[in-house]
Amino acid sequence: MKTTGTILHSGLLALLLATCIFAPLTSHAQSSDHKSYLIAQTDPDEAYDPFSDYSEFDEDSDEEADVNFFRNGRFFTVGLAAGYRGFTGNFADQYSAAPSFGLFLSYFFDLRLALTLGFQTGDHAVKFSVNDQNKWYNGNVSMTSINFDLKYYLNTQNVTRGLADLNPYILGGLGQFYRTYTISNIDGYSRDSTMGVDIGAGLEIPLMRKKAYLGIQAAYHYVNFSDENKSMVTSGEKLDKNLSGDMYDFTFILGMNF
Repeated sequence: MKTTGTILHSGLLALLLATCIFAPLTSHAQSSDHKSYLIAQTDPDEAYDPFSDYSEFDEDSDEEADVNFFRNGRFFTVGLAAGYRGFTGNFADQYSAAPSFGLFLSYFFDLRLALTLGFQTGDHAVKFSVNDQNKWYNGNVSMTSINFDLKYYLNTQNVTRGLADLNPYILGGLGQFYRTYTISNIDGYSRDSTMGVDIGAGLEIPLMRKKAYLGIQAAYHYVNFSDENKSMVTSGEKLDKNLSGDMYDFTFILGMNF
């Protein structure tokens, strides 16, 4: 019996020693296979807020353009015009060039694009020759136009400082042209009208700290009256030359910016 107790005691002692020796090695092996992970944390203050993040501008460039327009742009301008109107083709032989006067109103969509409503009028001496070379008809023709034009202002930021303040532009649009004849030795008057096309260019010089401007504009008006390329009959007589041609004008504009 004593021998059996001694053997049991020796076995328990061996098992205890084995546990003390191999337990740290097993724990180290398990810890070497363990991988560490970082757990993402959310901050409630950084949550997306559709109201605080709302902006009416899609891009920063849009916001910059609008701020620049409100600071340096114009909403509309009003200008008084005076200039010189001439003619091409056979009109140049029958109508004399003369001064013209008008009024311009422009509405700006942005810094580069504007819509202009213009009114111009002027009287021109007229002289017709008929088949009899010794016979002439003299009188006056009044030319009045209402023009709707788009003006595009060119970018001058990359030019020298002295020219950067100038505002060159090109224009194009449509016009309604009215013509009224008053001929000597013929009772009454005649009036007709036609649509035309406008093309041109101009330059604006700022005045009074950009509150006003002096404009210089040149425009060509393509017109086609009903009697063009025809021998107009006057008192039963035909003209020596057919009526044909277009008109052009050089205009000075003194305007105010709003």
